[in-house]
Amino acid sequence: MKLRDLEIFVVAPPAPGWGGRYWIFTKVTTDNGIVGYGECYASTVGPKAMRAVIEDVFERHMMGESPENIELMYRRVYSSGFTQRPDPTVMGAFAGLEIACWDILGKARNRPVWALLGGKINQKIRSYTYLYPQPGEDASEFWVNADMTAEAAARYVDMGFTAVKFDPAGPYTIRGGHEPAMSDITRSVEFCRKIREAVGDRADLLFGTHGQFTTPGAIRMGRELEPYNPLWYEEPIPPDNLLEFAEVARQVRIPLATGERLTTKAEFGTLLRAGGVKILQPALGRLGGIMEAKKVAAIAEIFNAEMAPHLYAGPVEWAANVHFAASIPNLLIAETIETGGEFHLKLIKNSIKWEDGYIIPPEGPGLGIEFDEDLARAHAFTGTGLHLQMQEAPCDYRHGNRFEGGAPAANPTK
Repeated sequence: MKLRDLEIFVVAPPAPGWGGRYWIFTKVTTDNGIVGYGECYASTVGPKAMRAVIEDVFERHMMGESPENIELMYRRVYSSGFTQRPDPTVMGAFAGLEIACWDILGKARNRPVWALLGGKINQKIRSYTYLYPQPGEDASEFWVNADMTAEAAARYVDMGFTAVKFDPAGPYTIRGGHEPAMSDITRSVEFCRKIREAVGDRADLLFGTHGQFTTPGAIRMGRELEPYNPLWYEEPIPPDNLLEFAEVARQVRIPLATGERLTTKAEFGTLLRAGGVKILQPALGRLGGIMEAKKVAAIAEIFNAEMAPHLYAGPVEWAANVHFAASIPNLLIAETIETGGEFHLKLIKNSIKWEDGYIIPPEGPGLGIEFDEDLARAHAFTGTGLHLQMQEAPCDYRHGNRFEGGAPAANPTK
């Protein structure tokens, strides 16, 4: 059995686009006709350029190879061009192809991927969701209105979620870390207070940031959130400052979490050795795939650290996360999008189930999903924006900051 053909789908979820402006899926076919699906989360270049990278990685390093030889193909790609260092674009391309290989292997053996990863240690996967506005609500107001988000938190907890995530802490700018505006700190505290009042002790609060702050700024913000006992304080400083996470961890009594923008075990290993983070959030479609995630989880065990696979992408990465999560002992929680997200579930024909706060690992062969190619083609991405984009304007200390979460549908580049 050899890898033979590749097809790529770039899919735009319908507005409001939770999960990003587009998702990139790979379809790999073997010479004996077995089809596997994967997903690439890397988004440093646009879909046209990313398509070319995926094709190059496949043709140069994987075509004609056995899908069993994942370690060999990984080393070829990681070493390509005399590099041997983390590269989010190339490793993201490989990740989508590697996930497809696992789907193929499971189908060839008529076993779910989790069975090939050491078996199922977790019968169900605790999940969390971001807080999202309901249809018809003013999304731009929702992201800065603590009363609206507290209502959403209560709604999701009533569904069964035992953790909810929100990120009111100010703008994500291209300028690197900044000191938060006092109004951003005030709003963040108000969100924590009102959401905690709405859900009580029925759910954990997950305080999201996206690398906004300088080290002192992250400490200032984090200390103000401590009374509300969040389960984590996510990526408070830029991901290129790995050693500075340890300084934040020393000064703030909230566990730090990070990882969605990191790639390969090398970067996660640096975080663990420095002692800055005990909750790791790899995005499997950027990390390098399922095997690399298993390696990170094994390293994390040594440091008494837990895994919380990240998801702001499509349902194939979600499926990979679920199989990975089912197979590891140090799982904390896995991200989902609401109860799977309506379009997410349609794209895989409702082949993954969510029940009372938990994701149920599929029992079918491979990833256990049924990818709807017709629906994918009907929602082809035609925009010019990237999957997610950061703002160029700096933090506004005079008039306050208003921002939209996710990939807002109002963006003209959608």
